[in-house]
Amino acid sequence: MKQLLMAERFCLIAHVVSMAFGLAGLLLIVPNPELVMSLPPAGQTLFQWGMAGGGVVYIIFGAAAVAIYAYRTLGLGATLAFLVPSVFLSLSSELLGTSTGFPFGNYHYLSGLGYKIAGLVPFTIPLSWFYLGLVSYIIARAGVGGGKGKLNWVGQIGAIALGSLLLTAWDFVLDPAMSQTSVPFWEFEELGAFFGMPYRNLAGWMGTGALFMSVAAFLWRKTSIKLDRSEMGLPLIVYLVNFAFGAIITVTSLDSRFWFPTSLAVLLGVVPAIVLSWLAKPAADDLTEAIPSLESALKAEIPSQRVGALHK
Repeated sequence: MKQLLMAERFCLIAHVVSMAFGLAGLLLIVPNPELVMSLPPAGQTLFQWGMAGGGVVYIIFGAAAVAIYAYRTLGLGATLAFLVPSVFLSLSSELLGTSTGFPFGNYHYLSGLGYKIAGLVPFTIPLSWFYLGLVSYIIARAGVGGGKGKLNWVGQIGAIALGSLLLTAWDFVLDPAMSQTSVPFWEFEELGAFFGMPYRNLAGWMGTGALFMSVAAFLWRKTSIKLDRSEMGLPLIVYLVNFAFGAIITVTSLDSRFWFPTSLAVLLGVVPAIVLSWLAKPAADDLTEAIPSLESALKAEIPSQRVGALHK
């Protein structure tokens, strides 16, 4: 278990560092090419490699960190029950979208995110659906369940709805950052009404997330999924740093109009994610510490009496 935890932390740190490296490249180096020219040959080569493969690296490390976390806390069966549907259903939606325009609108991927499956969808895209989808659903389920391992149908629907909302809120800042800045990774072939994005793109995100979360919930129906507040660290960190990555690019590279979708994403994504993580059941250690203090307080209020003592 200790080795798994170390591997999980290594992948998480590598995920965050590679995103920071990419952020610095996109915001500082690309707008100032003279900085690249002033670097030694080794530095120029490193920069070129980072720009060519940085997107692939941070997604792979993010998927690895979340997969190890899921295996460590949920077990292999539950991890596969989410990973397989999320990867294959999201890939199917992306292949359908890039071929027909449904359900996301007419768009196509550019270079920078790795090998394209069927020449259309980079292999890293379904991985990103998996790891952001899992942390979104885990946060939602832990908050709705409040420590319950199994949810009734109302709780299941609520967790799926909130999880897909968290996932879609991330796209409010991701899509402008990745499609409308100076270094795009995909392009819409139509001018969308929602800050360059078609409204059906948002519906497609919500629907795709809800679909694979529903499949996972069905497969988890006989599995007790208990995650307390102390185990919400990695899901919340992954959600927040990925949100910050898109938000920083959006608000610094695009005009002031894009403060609105960013603020909306904070309201619908960041705030609920923090609140739901806090609503998760407290750790057992916290409860254990609370019991002695309660017991002491009761003893202080109720004086002890000797057995058999007489009272007037």
